[in-house]
Amino acid sequence: MKSLLAVGRYLIVRTLMVGITLVVGCYLIVIIMNMGGKLDDVRRAEIRSNVASAIFLDPSNRGIPADALKVMVDELAELEYERLGLDRPFFPWRSLEYLFTALSLKLGTAEQLTSDTGSRSVARILSERLPATLVLFGTSNLLLFFLAIQFALFLSRRYGSLVDRTMVGLAPLSSAPGWFYGIFLILIFAAVLRVLPWGGLVQVPPPDTAPAYALSLLEHMILPVLAITIGALFANVYRWRTFFLIYSSEDYVELAKAKGLSARGIQRRYIMRPTLPTIITSLMLILIGTWQGQIILETVFNWPGLGRQYLAAVNLNDTPVILGTLVIYGYLLAGTLLLLEFIYALVDPRVRVGGGKV
Repeated sequence: MKSLLAVGRYLIVRTLMVGITLVVGCYLIVIIMNMGGKLDDVRRAEIRSNVASAIFLDPSNRGIPADALKVMVDELAELEYERLGLDRPFFPWRSLEYLFTALSLKLGTAEQLTSDTGSRSVARILSERLPATLVLFGTSNLLLFFLAIQFALFLSRRYGSLVDRTMVGLAPLSSAPGWFYGIFLILIFAAVLRVLPWGGLVQVPPPDTAPAYALSLLEHMILPVLAITIGALFANVYRWRTFFLIYSSEDYVELAKAKGLSARGIQRRYIMRPTLPTIITSLMLILIGTWQGQIILETVFNWPGLGRQYLAAVNLNDTPVILGTLVIYGYLLAGTLLLLEFIYALVDPRVRVGGGKV
């Protein structure tokens, strides 16, 4: 019973701490994206300009004195301010409204946070782009992660060999981003050899059957997946290799070698086990990082993912889409951190729930 109460208190405290951090972070994002309330001033100026143009250019208002027209502009503009809530100060009322709207993910239409025109569902925009991003970057990052771990373990057992020195020498190749290699891959396999498509999600027009659609999708994923892998593999292998080598030099590993244990047994029991929390943390952060995609790489391969949508939203000052993307990422990060706290307690005997009390 006491252990359950300790777990409950631990969960509540951690959830409150992460929740407060999430709220503060989202509030800062709201303030920054609205430029401390300056965006409301811009919107009021735009509304007043539109109202003035409509009134002064209306043929039925000809002959009315300019002072009277100005009064009409003031009255109609004030009505529009009240309708959109712009008659209230940004601090604290409108900023808190923006915060509540963002945290509740009720970013239904574009006019809620940006302008008074248009009606685009943010949830629909994100849900349309999310599958393409998860398919490409989820596959690429998982492949990259497990390849790097396996290569690093292989090299840690062969420290100083020709293969090890070669991989270390290739590590600087990862200084170039994936889209850089993607350009060369497109030139080679699409332009010269013409064996793979230039880009896109599937062929145009899309295949009618599910197997043909999946085959076309896999064909279009080859080059971007290869570009992402080449762009980050060598640096990740070098990083994990160094990490495993540090644990390979511990005294208990030397003792296990002296006892005659096999290399794979030592690797599994005395190297992988103590490094498992770090490996799990890296994997979880990679998975949630998949959510946002990559702007330039998606542009190079004409991939309809969230990265390109995010760039378009920034260029158009589409605050709901930007805010929705960032808030959902914040929720994913907060949930991941809470999950990792309990995973650490399961895989690492040094971690105990309740501040180290057993």
